[in-house]
Amino acid sequence: MAKNTEFMHRYAEVGEVMLHYVTAGSGPPLVLLHGWPQTWYEWRHVMPALAERFTVIAPDLRGLGDSSRPLTGYDKRTVGNDVWRLVTETLGHRTFHLVGHDWGGPTAYAIAASHPESVTKLAIIDVVIPGDGGDFSQGGRRWHHQFHMTPDLPEALVQGRERLYLQWFYQTFAYRPGSIDEAALDEFTRTYSQPGAMRAGFNYYRAMVEDAKVNAAQLATGFRLPMPVLAIGGGVSYPHGRGRGADVEASMRRVATKVEGHVIAESGHFVPEEAPEEVARLLLGFFT
Repeated sequence: MAKNTEFMHRYAEVGEVMLHYVTAGSGPPLVLLHGWPQTWYEWRHVMPALAERFTVIAPDLRGLGDSSRPLTGYDKRTVGNDVWRLVTETLGHRTFHLVGHDWGGPTAYAIAASHPESVTKLAIIDVVIPGDGGDFSQGGRRWHHQFHMTPDLPEALVQGRERLYLQWFYQTFAYRPGSIDEAALDEFTRTYSQPGAMRAGFNYYRAMVEDAKVNAAQLATGFRLPMPVLAIGGGVSYPHGRGRGADVEASMRRVATKVEGHVIAESGHFVPEEAPEEVARLLLGFFT
């Protein structure tokens, strides 16, 4: 993996939101979208290898990281439109490769479904698509989905305990809990402890019903993603991780026409940090 890759931090005003984004490398544009409870920083170990071939663009999504925190707009079409405008209008890329992990996956799907002419290839990591006909919350096993959708209560209970709450997810949803170390915990806690950040994160879940409705309606017309899709799942699930395994590929086969699937055996949910070299190898093979 490349060493000493320079990460450039920038900001862009995109409509009602100010997006913080990080770039590295040169070549065709490759956009990386993070999930919850994370930020662009989840890609830190993957970006150096990708930057040898691509201009890597890793934004903090609306409300998260060092981006601004509007009160509304957390349905994935709106979040995705922020990213699409950043990449096409601000940065001037007509087409780009796209990767999404966790909530970054449904956001990436929303971009690809709205702008199939812009997304050359799409990779989805350890998440399924709301409204695809599957069970997003695995019969309630992913208990936090319903908790985070509850109005006001999660904010009240977590305030002042952000580090403890986030750390539980990093340790429990990972097969290799040490992959999110103290420095990463410090960085994620720094952003999620800011005013409005936990609310924004919970709003990603509160918009899930709307996301599913929009996706299901489009899929009912016969629409499927036309671009090649790479589906990557973490292979270790309950009780020692929360990887979605082959469910990722199964979901993408319901919404796309050209799907290639991989399961990374020794990883839970936080695949880009638990298995960064394997993720980088799969992405480089797929996008080149």
